[in-house]
Amino acid sequence: MEFTFQERLSDAPFVERVWRTESHRAGSFISAAASQWEIVVTTYLGKTALTLRGPATKASPADFPADAEFFGIVFKLGTFMPNLPTVNRRDRNDLTLPEASSKSFWLDSMVWQLPNFDNADTFVNRLVHNNLLAYDPIVDTVLQDRAHTLSARALQYRFLRATGLTHKIVQQIKRAHLARSFLVQGAPILDTVFEVGYFDQAHLTNSLRRFIGQTPGQIARTVQPQ
Repeated sequence: MEFTFQERLSDAPFVERVWRTESHRAGSFISAAASQWEIVVTTYLGKTALTLRGPATKASPADFPADAEFFGIVFKLGTFMPNLPTVNRRDRNDLTLPEASSKSFWLDSMVWQLPNFDNADTFVNRLVHNNLLAYDPIVDTVLQDRAHTLSARALQYRFLRATGLTHKIVQQIKRAHLARSFLVQGAPILDTVFEVGYFDQAHLTNSLRRFIGQTPGQIARTVQPQ
């Protein structure tokens, strides 16, 4: 097993969860598509760096070194940094912020202490207080299909600004992850097609290949008794 993994909920605004892990040996994995962005702090060979990792519209392979520590803050959909557009971080165009010292980094012409798993909530509260982190409620309005007064163009602009993605892509990613969860729980492939709302098995297969990086059969086999 390459990773030990831990996560917790957060009391900070706009945060969905906080996680941490460490690698025991070098390896690789398939990083699935994700509609949310996150801050990731990596410690490796005695150095620590803070990276803004954007959403991903497709699955892709990812490598990791041995004996590294990682901790991340996953933000709720609709949370964004006004001065660092999320759309620019999409699909592995990550941004590692400049190092100020071994325990700090530069952001918005200020030196910030590197956060950790335990004080992540305080760190996020400081970002909000300094207007470096914002949330657009229109995203939840769209996701919940609630009434609004915006034009279609204004709605698309605000949704893209806040998430880095279109509403259609967010829906497709969510559906692919839901289908994967059905398969992991042992649901037959054809039942999954029906329950999640795909046209047919080919539609399901193409979606999972793109967003999860595996076919339905590959996912189903991983949960079969050895």
